[in-house]
Amino acid sequence: MSWNMEDYPESLKNFEKVIRKKAIDIANALLEEGYSESRAISIGTEKAKEWHEHASNDEIEHFRRYGKTT
Repeated sequence: MSWNMEDYPESLKNFEKVIRKKAIDIANALLEEGYSESRAISIGTEKAKEWHEHASNDEIEHFRRYGKTT
């Protein structure tokens, strides 16, 4: 099962939208590689938070507008 911005794991509901979007993209990619849903969500969430901490405002805005997840 892949997720999107309208249908995503409950654990992502309280995140800022751009972090949620990044976590969904990462988790979906991990699912395609064969990870379990729970592991994909966990890794996706952690990596999305790390990305947000280190990304520039321009990178964040670009992802917000043009990132893969709808």
